[in-house]
Amino acid sequence: MDTSAASTTALELARFQFAFTVSFHIIFPALTIGLASYLVTLEGLWLWTQQPRFRELYYFWAKIFAINFAMGVVSGIVMAYQFGTNWSFFSTFAGGVTGPLLAYEVLTAFFLEAGFLGVMLFGWQRVGPGLHFFSTIMVATGTLISTVWILASNSWMQTPAGFTVTDGRVVPIDWLKVIFNPSFPYRLLHMTAAAYLATGLFVGAAGAWHMLKGRSTPAIRTMFSMAMWLIVVLTPIQIFIGDQHGLNTLEYQPAKVAAIEGHWENVPGESVPLILFGWPDMTAEKTHYAVEVPFLGSLILTHRLYGEIPGLKQFAPNDRPNSTIVFWTFRVMVGLGVLMLALGLWGLWLRWKADLYSSKPFLRFAMWMGPAGLLAILAGWITTEVGRQPWVVYNVMRTAEGVSNHSVLALSISLILFVVVYCVVFGVGLGYMLKVVAKGPDEGGGPPIDEDNLFHRPARPMSAASGNIDVPPVPAATGN
Repeated sequence: MDTSAASTTALELARFQFAFTVSFHIIFPALTIGLASYLVTLEGLWLWTQQPRFRELYYFWAKIFAINFAMGVVSGIVMAYQFGTNWSFFSTFAGGVTGPLLAYEVLTAFFLEAGFLGVMLFGWQRVGPGLHFFSTIMVATGTLISTVWILASNSWMQTPAGFTVTDGRVVPIDWLKVIFNPSFPYRLLHMTAAAYLATGLFVGAAGAWHMLKGRSTPAIRTMFSMAMWLIVVLTPIQIFIGDQHGLNTLEYQPAKVAAIEGHWENVPGESVPLILFGWPDMTAEKTHYAVEVPFLGSLILTHRLYGEIPGLKQFAPNDRPNSTIVFWTFRVMVGLGVLMLALGLWGLWLRWKADLYSSKPFLRFAMWMGPAGLLAILAGWITTEVGRQPWVVYNVMRTAEGVSNHSVLALSISLILFVVVYCVVFGVGLGYMLKVVAKGPDEGGGPPIDEDNLFHRPARPMSAASGNIDVPPVPAATGN
């Protein structure tokens, strides 16, 4: 076998293996981020209003959060190991930046979440309501802190700053510039909003499913209403964030934008059309069957009628991202965003007409939109990561330079094992989580709170046992 062909195949297998594992993993943190903040909102409303429906919803969604959190931890550990196994040269080169950032995530976020998670899940009868609420806030804060460090690491790989290369390794010289690199604020806001939208759509779909089944309790109507409010308010904000993120990407990663738009060459001084649909051909250097809207590309991408963007032909062939992939993944993400906006506006109109809970077409639409947020995150992630290629650290280290020296056979076997194990383990986990969702919140759900004895628990654990636990004396033997 040709050596270069074998190395290319090994590289693609390593990339696909990481893409497969991170695609599974990214679903769970997205829901974890959203559900944690949702639980804070629910418990805060319960403490404020004392209405049972908020406590019922808290107890119900806390179960979903716990299942999701466990699967996220497991999938994240596996993904972290791949940096050392499949991308050892990248880890050696860039570990001076990515290593500390991931370590900070563990020290400041994971420990915070783990420390208060037990109190949040099992502390209803063991701590006061104030401390329990504080624990929920800490868990939610931990998920957001985790997002900060993970996005700082990924953003640095996209727009590296604050470093120098010494003896073939990255050495950080300004940690503020490393963390707050040019694309970090936009990626952080975009991902956080995406996580909240994905959670809102998931919660809304659960509520719609129950109402279509004829179960319309106050708790179910409340969670559906809250989800619809989130979607109608946050979707336009997310569109604005995405627009600003696009301007930032055009400035720092112009080849990615050219690939996303499917533009190969643009005439100076002329406006750029928006290609709605087409098929970019990397070999022919042309987008076939292009359906264009004049001027709209310039308006969207530069906010000017005759604004210009570079074409892919301005970049060397070995420096071009795969336009065929990112052209369509970006449009999937945007298309799903348009559907989210339509769902929110439709819900707002039905709310005004007092038909929010009774319109079956709307409820069906809301139910089918349940996975849309997660699909949009996956499509956006593929656009971001494939659009960065052929660089693992943009304009600093190529992806081919970062992969470990593994054989095609070893990578093929490990990839097959990953696919089988992930589909079985996480398939069972997701199936169980959906069964819990299908069961729905119980009226009066949640463990009972004994207010009288809440702060009167015995100091010695064994003294809490009921009855006398002392061993009775053995009766004296009697004889005749």
